Amino acid sequence: MVNDFFTQMTKVLTDARSIRIKGRSFLAVMLSPDLPFDDWLARLDDLAARSAGFFLGRPVVLDVTDLQIDKPQLKELIAELGKRNVSIMGIEGARPSLLGAGMPPALKGGRSASDIEVQASEPVESSSKPAAPEIRPATTQSIVIREPVRSGQSVIFPEGDVTIVGSVASGAEVIAGGSVHIYGALRGRAMAGSIGNASARIFCRKLEAELVAIDGIYKMAEDMAPNLRGQAVQLWLEDDAIMAEKLT
Repeated sequence: MVNDFFTQMTKVLTDARSIRIKGRSFLAVMLSPDLPFDDWLARLDDLAARSAGFFLGRPVVLDVTDLQIDKPQLKELIAELGKRNVSIMGIEGARPSLLGAGMPPALKGGRSASDIEVQASEPVESSSKPAAPEIRPATTQSIVIREPVRSGQSVIFPEGDVTIVGSVASGAEVIAGGSVHIYGALRGRAMAGSIGNASARIFCRKLEAELVAIDGIYKMAEDMAPNLRGQAVQLWLEDDAIMAEKLT
């Protein structure tokens, strides 16, 4: 009887189900704050006000490399970002003394993912909007989307260029590690050079964008020259400023 009991207990202990752990990479927004934080937060509020939902549901990494701050200052910054519904998934460039219990983990060596999906935002139950197509490129350095990108959809491809054969609606976004080519109207957001590529460009047949960004430098609709609105335009980065000219 005793032997049977120990045999059953041993079986229970050794017959446990295995736990499957997988590694996956996700494209995150990198925020690199400047001192003083009050001024930087004011600029962040301006961006959020002019591009509603920009940070909603998006993974965010905080880069504090070379910032001369202490632990209380970092905690206060994270708390201020939390008030703005910006959830920090990790911190890059922080000294070990800045981190501790209750703080986001330290991250290091971020790089582009090898298995990328084009994802749509969560649809509202009453919405009839179709989901964005799923694309799993293998080794290609560019993708082509042969349909419009509708409001609420995201096209994300950090491995290279993105070409849209159609328009990008208001409330939609295209994020590319390389350049963005839009053979239609750009009414939403386009972000090129998303993982650090200052030579990336944005091309569109009709510029009506809510926001454009290259290598982390952004420009809002209100900041664009009025004579470029509705025109075929290319945008590029020069001396940490986004430049634009009409395409002929």
